[in-house]
Amino acid sequence: MKAYVFPGQGAQFSGMGKEIYESNPKAKELFDQANQILGFKITDIMFEGTAEELKQTKVTQPAVFLHSVILALTTDGFKPDMVAGHSLGEFSALVSNQALNFEDGLKLVYQRALAMQKACEVNPSTMAAILGLDDKVVEDVCASIDEVVVAANYNCPGQLVISGSNKGIEIACEKMKEAGAKRALPLPVGGAFHSPLMEPARTELAAAIENTTFNKPICPVYQNVNAQPSSDVDEIKKNLISQLTAPVRWTQSVQNMVKDGATEFIESGPGKVLQGLVKKIAPEAEVRSI
Repeated sequence: MKAYVFPGQGAQFSGMGKEIYESNPKAKELFDQANQILGFKITDIMFEGTAEELKQTKVTQPAVFLHSVILALTTDGFKPDMVAGHSLGEFSALVSNQALNFEDGLKLVYQRALAMQKACEVNPSTMAAILGLDDKVVEDVCASIDEVVVAANYNCPGQLVISGSNKGIEIACEKMKEAGAKRALPLPVGGAFHSPLMEPARTELAAAIENTTFNKPICPVYQNVNAQPSSDVDEIKKNLISQLTAPVRWTQSVQNMVKDGATEFIESGPGKVLQGLVKKIAPEAEVRSI
């Protein structure tokens, strides 16, 4: 069975999407439509922008979404048996399995990006990658700190990203090293994604999601919040709203997809980050890009 997976923020690079824009008329049409919907030429930033320009949350999220979705929608024989996306990638997954149409998906991603950027400005905060510790040890260290610090991304065994206040992350990194972490590395991100500090953004996004039409998908989506497959529209919406303040259970999602019959994981979007993670979680699975 084929599982299509979609990357999140951090996979962007200058020049992303340019090749498919220039070689595929349908892709060009979708990119041009996206410029109209957003009200600015995101293609200029994607194709020619600096790393600094691409790093702004309000640019990164729609850019990664567009690259991922347009690749999937313009690929001959694209027929997923199941889909999943890492954080922002969940929206790409939901357009690819027809739970959301292209325009609504892009509008939600842009609203999500603006809401998250705003939440970051209200609560200066950050994230850090913890390498070489068991999940349980990381969770226990986070729980022992008298600041907001939580496990945010379960990326693969031995790689967990934590999220929280600047002070909380600083203390946590020291404690993780004391607990035997190979590395405890603050990340160059704008804020504490997938933590309680994203509550203002969650509230804002909830209203937008409730006002958007979702359709019955053509295949299940394995959602970040619970790592379980879903084809139920109400459940998909509820989990999508919870996603901003809850951890991304990527390790568990891939494990469940394999258990349910996935033998091939195909990454749609910029970079190869998810292929690397899948290889660590399920060494027996085939991985490739679209």
